[in-house]
Order: sequence, then structure tokens, then C-alpha cells
Amino acid sequence: MMLERVSRPKAPPRVAERPVTKVCHGVRLIDEYDWLRDPNWQAVMRDPAVLDPEIRAVLEAENAHVAAALAGTAELQETLFSEMKGRIEEDDAGVPAPDGPWAYYVRHRAGGEHPLICRQPRDGGEETVLVDGDALGAGKAFFHLGPSDHSPDHRLLAWTADDMGSEFFTARVRDLTTGEDLPDLVPEVSGGVAWCADGKAFYYVRLDAQHRPSRVFRHCLGTPVEDDTLVYETPDPGLFVSLGRLQSRRFAEISVHDHETAESRLIDLAAGDDARPVLVAPREPDLRYEVEHHPDFEGRPVLFVRTNAGGAEDFEIVVAPLEAPGRENWKTLVPHRPGVFVLGFTVTENWLIRIERADSLPRIVVRRLATGEEHTIAFDEEAYSLGLDHGYEFATDILRFVYSSMTTPSEVWDYDCAARTRVLRKRQKVPSGHDPENYVTRRLLAPTPDGETVPISLLARKDTPLDGTAPALLYGYGAYGMSMPAAFGTNRLSLVDRGFVYAILHVRGGTEKGWRWYREGKLAAKPNTFHDFIAATEFLVAEKVIAPDKAVAQGGSAGGMLIGALANLRPDLFAGLIAEVPFVDVLNTMLDETLPLTPPEWPEWGDPIRDEAAFRTIRAYSPYDNVTAQNYPAILALAGLTDPRVTYWEPAKWVARLRRLKTDDNLVLLRTNLEAGHGGAAGRFERLREVALSYAFAIAVVEGGLAGR
Repeated sequence: MMLERVSRPKAPPRVAERPVTKVCHGVRLIDEYDWLRDPNWQAVMRDPAVLDPEIRAVLEAENAHVAAALAGTAELQETLFSEMKGRIEEDDAGVPAPDGPWAYYVRHRAGGEHPLICRQPRDGGEETVLVDGDALGAGKAFFHLGPSDHSPDHRLLAWTADDMGSEFFTARVRDLTTGEDLPDLVPEVSGGVAWCADGKAFYYVRLDAQHRPSRVFRHCLGTPVEDDTLVYETPDPGLFVSLGRLQSRRFAEISVHDHETAESRLIDLAAGDDARPVLVAPREPDLRYEVEHHPDFEGRPVLFVRTNAGGAEDFEIVVAPLEAPGRENWKTLVPHRPGVFVLGFTVTENWLIRIERADSLPRIVVRRLATGEEHTIAFDEEAYSLGLDHGYEFATDILRFVYSSMTTPSEVWDYDCAARTRVLRKRQKVPSGHDPENYVTRRLLAPTPDGETVPISLLARKDTPLDGTAPALLYGYGAYGMSMPAAFGTNRLSLVDRGFVYAILHVRGGTEKGWRWYREGKLAAKPNTFHDFIAATEFLVAEKVIAPDKAVAQGGSAGGMLIGALANLRPDLFAGLIAEVPFVDVLNTMLDETLPLTPPEWPEWGDPIRDEAAFRTIRAYSPYDNVTAQNYPAILALAGLTDPRVTYWEPAKWVARLRRLKTDDNLVLLRTNLEAGHGGAAGRFERLREVALSYAFAIAVVEGGLAGR
């Protein structure tokens, strides 16, 4: 769809300048838009209605400006929305996961926004809807059904939900015989629960006043939540606490970690009220590990441990006796191999199954515990995504995994580890039609000035000429060691079918090339992330894969920081930038240790309060602090009012400063979802409207369909 150039919108909102000055390490910092940070932000997370009216007026004016500036794309947005909705199987259902007499799964009803949690007898039979997300979300501006878990006797279901977008989940317990919720209600929970073996109590993580997961409690059914037993608490605000049940179901694991270290404590789920967390190995600098339990390996109960101990940068798997699990007793089972990154693992009665990545591609390795014999589950495509579905059962030979590529829709397979056979349980349907033969996916390697190569996963139609004329949407992240999988996504087809090249640039900061790839994109090496993206974009232009003046870059959260850095470093390289919930006010945020994620994230970015070198490194790249008087491409920033991860004022301040200093006539837009948080709209269809807005912006930018400012 070609767009006519729309009429120039009215002048953008003017945001008042109220300079606040502070001095850090002898440097005078001036923030003219600091007032956009509501001092009552913790209350806003719980109730958006209490936002300062003056700040709300700014955000509403910005939203109105977006609507006016993109009015010429309204028809295109509706077309994109309809296309993307048409690719969703409206009554989609997951593959049932067996557990004893039942099989549990999640599905959607036709037209429904939210999931339904269901079960049926293991061998088939009548379905029971356990939790109806559509009914619970009816009439609410925001609703997100979170993690759930059934009790070991299948009588109860603990389920969680967030109705503000601020990730304050409330846990409830449903009687699966009557379908009614018990009086038990636990507020401000992080993640799911771990049931005790008798089904009379469960463990959970509670958020503190700073929205940090720091404490583990045990709740006994039928007792007031105020009487819940504190099982574990970390006094260190720089550590995250998470909770998960091990595959054997005997233990729950309390993981206490940041981005560099981790330690585990185990709770015996059969020990009742007397259970106390038992430390596996004490935390050490740069030591990371996670565990699984086996009740009888080589004649004794053991823990399998995935760890980087002893210089195993890409991780290895060791075994430790359960009764003495300290590091001094760790014995290597799967040795470290540099460049082969062990992503994760699971243990069942007869099998150790790990997923690892080599040469930027994942693979599954199955090991028979009795003999040590291993085999690999192989795949043929040039670039693909692969994940394990751990399921509920321990005594099983069946491994479930999920496979897709940028051209191949998602497939769920059950693999028999003993017979080495696989059964396709589900292939993602695209109701409006999808022929993989019409598309091509490629894996490219872009050279960088410092001698590295950046992997690129690329998708295009076969009939798109790669002669230097194609527009492109380039996606990047590059933080926290998270890799961006080359997975199937139906939404991006709306761009690709219009002649776009869609590419994921696997920049440093992720682990696509092992832990080193992450280490070389964090702390003082963080600028590598930005320069990798620039080098990869220049490579695509030089190879005539994309047009030199039709590239749009997109990233969210920490990837939004990447977008902000690109705006300052190479504004000439991109026609447009899309920054979703962008972490752009890096220096001010890392200097504010009252914010939820600041202390836990100092190992990722550096502590500018106590470390002058870290202060100067962050100040040199922080997008907000480096806005300058120069030309910028068209920019669309998206925010969420109740976002506890990237607070709404970061993109609001960034956009205000960009508009004040830039020397061009390109649009800079800010849209804030006033009813959602970090993930945007929670409903599966409502979320598509936000995607349609971003894609319409990208199309309008490359087709010259936007007026200035």
C-alpha cells in the first residue's frame, strides 16, 4: 500500500523545562525534564489514577500528537491489524502435557483475548476449563493471566493474575472439584508457586516495597496471608530471588542471583512445616550454577549442576552427592568445550537432556544416564529456533521440544529418547495461508572493525529483489546474555509481503556465540553492542541486501537503549527508529538506587555511584545524555505507564530533549499506553494494534509518507 504524504500535523507538545542540577564525580549534570518523574511513582504502579495530573496531561498530549501525525496511516493500520489477526488461529490450543491421570494445556476460544487453563483425562475425554481468562478480564482495561500450577493430588490449582500491568501478581487457589476459589489470596507475588507434596501449602516469592523479588514465603491453606512463614530473605538489594520446582518434584529451588553470580537453596517439598532451605554451594564472584535432582544415579541421590565453575565460561555439567553438594564434591560429567554454550538442561529418570549452541545454532543432546551414551537431535535449516518443554513428569522417555524457523511455523514434537523416533504433535496453523516456499531465510556474517563477525538472521520473499532497493526492518537487543532466536513470527510477514527485508542482528551482549559474546557487550564493553549493529547494517547495504536510505531499526527495553545510541551515533544510517519501552535514561537510572532494577543491574551496566570509571563509561553512551544538536531520523517511542522495568519518564524525557535539540524536520513521536506496563497491551488482539502502529510507521517512513516534526 503506497501512502500519500500526509499534511503536516500541528506543532508537537511543548514540555516545560525545569532544570535540576546534581554533581557526581565532579561532573555537573543538568536534567531539565526531571519533573516528569512522579515522586509518587510506587503508588502509580499500583493505581495509575494517582499520577500527577500535570504529568498525565503531557502524556495525553503526546498520545494525541501521535494520532494526528499518523492519521494518514489509519487505513494502513487497520489493514495491518486485519492481516495479522487473520494469521492467528483464534481457537488455538496447546498440546496437552500429561501428569498422572490428567493432561493440562492452555487454549483460546474464537474471538477471545485471554487464555483458558484447561485439563482433560490423560487418554482423552471431556475437557474441563479450570480458569477462564476471558471471563476474568472482562471489563478491565488491563488483564494478564500469569503462571499457574496444580497441586500434586490434582485437587487444587494455584493461579496468578495482574490487572494493572505493573507485574504485581495476585495468587489465588481454585478448588477443581467445585470450580470455586478458596478464601486464600496472596498479593504482590513474583512468578509462580511451588506446592508442598501434601497439597496443603505452597511456597512463593513476594515483591518488596521497591518492587524487588527478595523474599520466599510458605502459605498454608486456610490461614491468613499475614501469618505466612518467611522461609528465605536476601538483605542485598542487588540480588534477584526466584523459585522453581525441580523436575523430580522432590525439591523446589530458590535461586539467588544477579547477572554475574548465582547460588541455590533447596526446599524439601515433602518435609512439611519443618522444611528449611539447604544451601547447595555458597555464592562466589563470577560463579553461576543451577541444579536438577535425581534420586538414584549410580546408586545414590545426586544433584546435576550446570555451572561455569573453574573457568568453564560456556558452562559444563557436573554431578554432586545430595548429602554433600558443595563445590568441593563436584565431579565433571559433561566437560566444558569453548564455543559450545550449554544453554540449559533437564533430568528425567533415565535421561540427561541438554540444549547447547554451537556456531550460533542450537541443538539437543540426549544422554542415557545408565551408560553415558549420547546422541544429537539434528535439524537442517540454515537458521532456526529450538526450545525444550520440560513438562511435568520425571519417569518418562518422552522429550517434548518446539522447533521453528523464520519461514517454518512452530512445530511441537514428542521425541522418544529410547526409540529415537519423533511424533509431530502440533504444527502452527496460519488461517489466512502461509507457503514457506515463497520465502527465504539466510544466515549471514557481518565483519566488524575489530575483527569479529556479527550473525544476521534474515527473512525475505523469494521475489524480493536483493539489489540494494529493498526497505528493511532491522531488529536488535544485545543485553543480559539473551539471544534472539531465529523463530517464526506471523506479524513480520506483513512487512515482508510488502517487499521488506526483515533481519535480526545478533549483536554482542547476547550469547549467540557463547558467553564471551555476552561478556564483550556489557559494562565497559557495552559500546560493542552499538558498533556491531552499525557494522552489520553497513554490511547489508554494501552487499546490496537492503537500500541505503530505507533501513528502520527496532528494539525494546535494553534493545531500546541500542536504538537510542544508534540515534546519536549514526542518525544518517537509518530512515527511522522504533524504540519500544526504551531504556534510554541510563545514567540517571543507574544513579538512583531506589528504582526497582538499579542495584541488581549494576553488574550489567556498572555502578556509577561508587565507580567513577563506570560513571564516565555510561555517561559517554547513555542516549538521553548524548542527545545533541544534529539531524535525527524519524523516531517512534512506545512506553507503558505502569512499567516497573523501564519507567515511563525515560522515553518521555528523551523525546522532549530530542525535539528541543534536533536540527531536522523529522517526526519524533511518543505514545504511552496509559493502561499497561512493560509488555504493552495484554490481550492477544489488542497487542496487534500496537504492532500495527509500529509497522505503519516503518512503512510510512520508507515510502516518504510522513510530514515533519
